[in-house]
Amino acid sequence: MDKAAYRTLPIMEESGYAIVDRYDQQADPREWEDLVYVDWKSSGDTRFAPLASAYGDMECNGFWNHTPPKTDKDGVWVQENVDIAPILTRRAQEPGANIGRCRVIELQPNTYGEALYNLHRDDNNRLNPEGTGWIVRAFFNLTDDADSVMILRSDKDDPSTEVRIPMPAGQQVVIDTQGYYHAVWHPGDKPRYCLITSYESGPELDEWITARNPVTHIENHPIDPQVAAEGEALAQEKREARAAALAAKGADPRFGDGSMAVQAEKEVLSEA
Repeated sequence: MDKAAYRTLPIMEESGYAIVDRYDQQADPREWEDLVYVDWKSSGDTRFAPLASAYGDMECNGFWNHTPPKTDKDGVWVQENVDIAPILTRRAQEPGANIGRCRVIELQPNTYGEALYNLHRDDNNRLNPEGTGWIVRAFFNLTDDADSVMILRSDKDDPSTEVRIPMPAGQQVVIDTQGYYHAVWHPGDKPRYCLITSYESGPELDEWITARNPVTHIENHPIDPQVAAEGEALAQEKREARAAALAAKGADPRFGDGSMAVQAEKEVLSEA
């Protein structure tokens, strides 16, 4: 896929992310506590509460896995959860850009090594017509996870490419998650909650970002060298175990999504 064929956000072209002004999260009720969650796995031990899905159902599947299939745009609001969380819904709508998937994630605590193992890139732009806006994702952190970080890597196996963005309450970050491998390291003792929304790049999103003092380069959140080394070792050990399990099932993880290999990998991960 040639990203140059799409409308992108100039402010994000160099670094691939933009951190905007913090939101006063304490001023809002904790609406996410009452949402309806579905058991949907992403990177780590997770559940999701959909606010917008492909056709308004209480589910989190990729928009292209529906009939008819569509790209990650024109999400339909899930009325049951919208009624429970009107403030979160308004926050998602605030940029005024086209919205695709919109959901709250619940992430259980994990280790740095587990987060590295779970690094992945999103497939936001499948079926997205050339000449339209490139789809990016916004992460609005809801709980006060001062020690948690969003890990970004342009090369998932190269720690020198790593960016670590702290995720306290009210942190607002827009990321090209199809360009970055990403996952959250959440060392807390309670679940982390975050509002995640897919937006189409265009003048509306650009204006929203620009009006909020965007920062496109930060100094990395510190990490203990021993924790980093142990994390890399654990991630590599888990990758090798996954590869062996896939091989035992006769699958090659290099095949594209939708293949028997991907289904086999899902089975391996569910058994891990």
